[in-house]
Amino acid sequence: MTLRLHAVLRRALFSLVPVLAGLAVGALTGCSPGTPARSAGPPAAAVMVRDVDGDTIVARIGGHLERVRLLGIDTPETKDPRKPVQCYGHEASSHTRSLLPPGTALRVARDVEARDRYGRLLLYVWRASDGLFVNRELAADGDASLLTFQPNTAHEPELSAAVDRARRSGRGLWGRCGGPGRPLGPSG
Repeated sequence: MTLRLHAVLRRALFSLVPVLAGLAVGALTGCSPGTPARSAGPPAAAVMVRDVDGDTIVARIGGHLERVRLLGIDTPETKDPRKPVQCYGHEASSHTRSLLPPGTALRVARDVEARDRYGRLLLYVWRASDGLFVNRELAADGDASLLTFQPNTAHEPELSAAVDRARRSGRGLWGRCGGPGRPLGPSG
């Protein structure tokens, strides 16, 4: 085989990897691309590998390491090179880390779209041991604001209610920062 043909085949293979991974998650979560999770079967099994920040983790799903964006919520930034660290970002990341230490068994489910523009899987995440809905827990504890990735809205009502309760009671970022999107102040 010529080097040029080999390079073309290698590029073609690597371009299929994200597609195949998305199909694997769809198969694991009981839904095909374009099928909402609310009409799918039970969540798929996964294992927590590490946290990236408050709303992004790395998990092993179907034998593959996947960067996972928690659907429906947005925690303050700590790692975006285009933005300063935001108020309550470190606390939100720490809370995610405490809820999901490495090795934690997870149940995950997707919604309509499998991935975001950065290639991360868009998932709802539960701890397998006790059924804790992690996305909702972060919202309820004031670590996250609501962020809807249309058309992924299967859990929007309960996430919205959790954020509203946290805001009204001044929990987390709502009490410390007055809301999301604020830069980290000098007091931390």
